Amino acid sequence: MPPRLAPIARSSSRSSKRSEAPVLAAEAGIAVGEIVGAHALAGLVRVRAYQPPAPSLAPGREVLIERDGERRVVTLRSVAPHGRGLLLVALDGVSDRDAAEALAGARLLVRKDDLPAPGPDEFYYHEVEGFRVETTAGTYVGTIHETFSTGLNDVLVVRDGEREHLIPVIADVVRTIDRTGRRIVIDTMPGLLE
Repeated sequence: MPPRLAPIARSSSRSSKRSEAPVLAAEAGIAVGEIVGAHALAGLVRVRAYQPPAPSLAPGREVLIERDGERRVVTLRSVAPHGRGLLLVALDGVSDRDAAEALAGARLLVRKDDLPAPGPDEFYYHEVEGFRVETTAGTYVGTIHETFSTGLNDVLVVRDGEREHLIPVIADVVRTIDRTGRRIVIDTMPGLLE
């Protein structure tokens, strides 16, 4: 699941026109959007940002395009809003509709250093994977394995052995995120841990 920036209060590409950029199989990146299709004839792609407005996708920035386990570096030539949650993006080396269509389904990843700094009451979900989760009473619940969105709020998937808990990222439940101690403290609601 792609990481998202969330307030504590709520909580590879195959193309007919390959660029000469190297394939980076080992370099890590954070997924910030997905190419959903081509736009017009000049090689523009429509990108669905995972967390609009996606400030990490800026003209001149190098990003990784990932699809089917392959990654390659491209430079963003231009980025402009295009409807709800979509961006129109021009990529170096993609100059016609066929090349743009071939990228549909690829994810765009940025380096962690290219993400904007979170605010005082915010965090990135990729930061909390592996964090210990405990209740305000100090009871161990498990560790965070992943996150997903329900549309209304995001959810932490917390596992302890065979047990799995789905913890909503809302102000009434998530009380403390301790980055230094790599733990999250939750206030349980009736039925939450059953």
